[in-house]
Amino acid sequence: MDESQSHPFSKVEKAQLHLENEALEGNPQKEGVTKPRSLHGSQQRFRQGRESNAAEKSTIALACGWIVEHQLSIALNLLCLLFLLHSAFPAARHYTQKFRELSYYNANTGKYALGRDDSLFVCFWIVLLTGLRAGVIDYLLIPLAASAGIEKKKAKVRFAEQAWLICHHGTSWFCGMYIWYNSSYWLNLRALWSDFPTREIDGLVKYYYLVAFAFWLQQLVVVNIEERRKDHLQMFTHHMITCGLMFGSYCYHQTKVGNVILCLMDVVDLFLPLAKILKYLKFRLTCDIAFGAFMITWFFARHVLYMTVCWSIYAHVPEEVNYGCYRGTASDLEGPLPVPDDYDHLIRPFFDPTGLVCLNTGIRQLFLGVLLALQSILLIWLTMIVKVAYKVVSGEGADDTRSDDEGFETEEDGSQDLIDRIHLCVEPRPYVPLANLPIEKEVGFDEMRISPSRLGRASPVGRSSRKSDGHTAATTGISLRGPSNRKELLGRIGCDKGS
Repeated sequence: MDESQSHPFSKVEKAQLHLENEALEGNPQKEGVTKPRSLHGSQQRFRQGRESNAAEKSTIALACGWIVEHQLSIALNLLCLLFLLHSAFPAARHYTQKFRELSYYNANTGKYALGRDDSLFVCFWIVLLTGLRAGVIDYLLIPLAASAGIEKKKAKVRFAEQAWLICHHGTSWFCGMYIWYNSSYWLNLRALWSDFPTREIDGLVKYYYLVAFAFWLQQLVVVNIEERRKDHLQMFTHHMITCGLMFGSYCYHQTKVGNVILCLMDVVDLFLPLAKILKYLKFRLTCDIAFGAFMITWFFARHVLYMTVCWSIYAHVPEEVNYGCYRGTASDLEGPLPVPDDYDHLIRPFFDPTGLVCLNTGIRQLFLGVLLALQSILLIWLTMIVKVAYKVVSGEGADDTRSDDEGFETEEDGSQDLIDRIHLCVEPRPYVPLANLPIEKEVGFDEMRISPSRLGRASPVGRSSRKSDGHTAATTGISLRGPSNRKELLGRIGCDKGS
């Protein structure tokens, strides 16, 4: 093999090392002369550094894999620890109850204000949803998939994941629609912006909003735990924007419009998992019908009604809201006050729920811009949906273009299953210690051992065979794939006859 292919050093570096070594060897009496540098020493340092970095990444990957493999037990232990502290230490109940119960209740109005302790409630639900998801998938939905006749391991996991999404989004959508239908802003876009800022909200609204926020935060982890799909970047960006919008709308007291947008999103997320489940159950016709309903719902909810809400932000907010700043609780609200010249007022709502909260043209445009960025991701997914629709019309059947290829699924042992569960958490390829890599060496034609039975077999360039004793290998650097490649070999060694 050519030396330049086996070592990560350029010809310039090698020449520089050669000149330095010659200069040092030519003047051995000079004071302070050190031993000539060797290329092998530089290579050794490079290998040691790479091995150290790879070992560190491998440790992180194993730790991440352990967490994924034991997420149910971790969630149960954390919840049991919380309830144990609450029961055994009465003095700590003032703090532990904030994880399980809504904070900032106003007995005079019967509503809840917003505050920092709401983050504890969100953390509790992140852990609870993680445990529920793992437990329901492993002990209920995967056995259900097996009883339904699904044999492949990956298909059973996919079935369980989609069934879990139906359970969650179904519950969230019905709760959100109940809140929306019984509110003052039901089918009234202008009412979305009245009474700004809404310092206090109903208990059900707060419960619904914080649990939904916890779910999307947990989805940021799930999207990296599950096997990556073709649209992993769009999915991760979508979850980031969704979490940012929910956090911003909650702190800026815009839960009304947040409720409407969540309802528009959740209804679509019911039909797509349903279509996928029908696909795994091999109900092809029913799957295509469900996919058609999904397409109609997607377009109407996420590209018509959603853009109507965006238009309302552009057109109705300047008419319905008195621009300016407000401060104080719901009972002693002050405002509108002049907007400060600095940028500190933009982040105050995130740290001081009763402090200064402002709304002007700039803040309105900021929220509108983020919503339109989310719409751009939805448009990318719409193109994928159109491709699937074309397959249905052409008779190929509905198939999610975002999904990974399941046609090459193989059943692996337990160790390989752990790697699959990590889902490339740290690095895209599994780590191989350098000590296990073959040692490549240059050989002549006389030393090559080419079996006649391998001359017609595909062999990538530079592939080396590993011996079990010393991990050494010899390579020719030539690919032998057939008669034309044998002619190439003869030409490389000077034995081919001229044409």
